[in-house]
Amino acid sequence: MLVIGIAGGTGSGKTTVVRDIIASLPKDEVAVMPQDCYYKDNAHIPLEERLKMNYDEPASIEWSLLTKQLQELKEGKSIEMPTYEFITCSRLKETITIHPREVVVVEGILVLTDKTLREMMDVRVFVDADADERLIRVIHRDCIERGRTPQMVIDRYQETLKPMHELYIEPSKRYADLIVPQGGHNKVAVKLLTDYIRSLLPSSAK
Repeated sequence: MLVIGIAGGTGSGKTTVVRDIIASLPKDEVAVMPQDCYYKDNAHIPLEERLKMNYDEPASIEWSLLTKQLQELKEGKSIEMPTYEFITCSRLKETITIHPREVVVVEGILVLTDKTLREMMDVRVFVDADADERLIRVIHRDCIERGRTPQMVIDRYQETLKPMHELYIEPSKRYADLIVPQGGHNKVAVKLLTDYIRSLLPSSAK
C-alpha cells in the first residue's frame, strides 16, 4: 500500500490534485481519507459556541483516530470513516466504509503538521497557491456549500484562516517531498506526481 499525503492552504486546489490522481490510476485502486472527516466531535458544545471555534489549528483534529484507521488500512482491514457536517460543525452518526486499496490519499490543510501521520506517508505533497486565489475559491465554496455570506467568509479569513495558515500550514511545506505551485491548475506538476505514483506501484496495479 502506498500512502500519499496532500496538504496545502484552504482553497489551494488539493481536491483537484486528488481527483487527477484517482483518474490516473485503475478504477477502485485509490481510497481517500479527508482530514475534514476527523474533526473532533463537539456535539456536546452549544451550536453558537461551535460556530466560533477555530477549525484551522491542529488541535481541532482527532489525529489519534485518523492514524489508527490509517494503520488498520495498512494492515488490510476495512474501516468505518467518520463523517462531518460543516453547517452545524458536528460529527454525524453516519460513517463511510473504506476498504484497503493500493493507494491511500490522506488529504487536508494540516496533514503534514502531525509527526506520527507524516511518518506513515510514503509521499508528501504540498499544493501551493497565491493567497488571493485561495480566498476567491473559499468565498465561492463556503457561500454555495456551507451557507455563509461573502462577508462572513472574509471575516473568518482575516480572523482565523490567514493567521492559522501562516502559523501552521505554510511552515509544514518544509516536510513536503514535492511542492505543486499554482495549485491544481499546474498540469505539468500534477502529471509528474501521478507518473511518480504509478512508478511506485506493483505492475498489477498500474
